[in-house]
Amino acid sequence: MGSNAVTYVARHGQTEWNLEKRWQGQLDSALTPAGWRAAEDLARFAVELRIDAIFASPLGRAQDTAAVVADTLGIEVATLADLAEMHHGAMAGMTAGEADATFPGLRASREQDKYRWRFPDGESYADLDERAARAVEEIRHSGRLRPLVVSHEMIGRMLVRQLAGLPPEQMLGRRQPHDLVYAVTPSTGEVTELSIG
Repeated sequence: MGSNAVTYVARHGQTEWNLEKRWQGQLDSALTPAGWRAAEDLARFAVELRIDAIFASPLGRAQDTAAVVADTLGIEVATLADLAEMHHGAMAGMTAGEADATFPGLRASREQDKYRWRFPDGESYADLDERAARAVEEIRHSGRLRPLVVSHEMIGRMLVRQLAGLPPEQMLGRRQPHDLVYAVTPSTGEVTELSIG
């Protein structure tokens, strides 16, 4: 990847389960009307950014978002399995309250080591970090200068960390609303937050 390359990391549009505050993980729910509008906003933004490739998670909400962008730009979506969201294991589909009722005290233990804490029968941020590293390597090998990555909030944190060479703790607390895109310049490690709303 050239020294002037910039990788853009976007989150899928809002879903029904986002509204219900349910953990989706590798399960899926449909984009809301606002989610489809966000995908259209991202497509317009991608034109301005001169995006030359789209890489997306295989999950439906990311695929739907990426397809709107791809149709606008007239390019294909490259699907990378490693871009899927963190596997929430036995907590997938639950709200925080439901998870706490089913697994009393378990979520509280997460604060002791958020990077290595693993969802029951699921993944940790450390697991995601390994996937993110592989995805970033594949994106770099594509040779594209302005790729757009359409993924999810949790895996997105580790993607930005890998692209910018940041320590994990600098990304663990960051939020990525559906209208925020990270612009990362891998050669310098610069991370800029861009609003598409």
